[in-house]
Amino acid sequence: MPKLWILSPTVSTTILDGFKASLDEENFGTGVHFLGEHLKTVIIAIHQLPQTPETLWLRLLGKGRVQQRAIEELEKLPQNNPLRDKAIDLLLSLKTQIEIKQIPDEEDREVLMNLSPIYLERLAEAKQEGRNEGLQEGVKNERRTVIENFLRARFGNLDDELNSIIQPLLGLTADEFTPLLIQLSREELISRFRQ
Repeated sequence: MPKLWILSPTVSTTILDGFKASLDEENFGTGVHFLGEHLKTVIIAIHQLPQTPETLWLRLLGKGRVQQRAIEELEKLPQNNPLRDKAIDLLLSLKTQIEIKQIPDEEDREVLMNLSPIYLERLAEAKQEGRNEGLQEGVKNERRTVIENFLRARFGNLDDELNSIIQPLLGLTADEFTPLLIQLSREELISRFRQ
């Protein structure tokens, strides 16, 4: 096996001919060029790689249309694909690094343009997660209010002992805690739910 793997977004025929590079399409397909046997080196021409799932991760390192197509393929992977999330995180990190540059060059602007849809998708996902978390927090607060009102209605003010059973009661559904709050005495509730 080669010891040096050179990854290049593009490689001209002139360069490959100059190195006397040869293909081993039977074992590696297109885009993988072996240099002389004693050099133990391979040049991977990313723009020549076939569009397969196995080459996706390398094609993300390409440029122009090659990279754009790879990003589109990445977005289409199932949401539960662990490599998808990691790759998107890395690409968004790259986007941030490019944006920090004072004057991005033409290639950087192209990468930013390719990554914008992923960024917008992640932003929408984050907003939705925030809404879901906010909704869950609202439901939890509402349940706390219901439990506190039940306890006040039955036992008067909320002292430390009654306050200590509110958190464990929140772990129950409304169908579970309502009958308990109605039927059990103060002592029974404290005994059962004291932390």
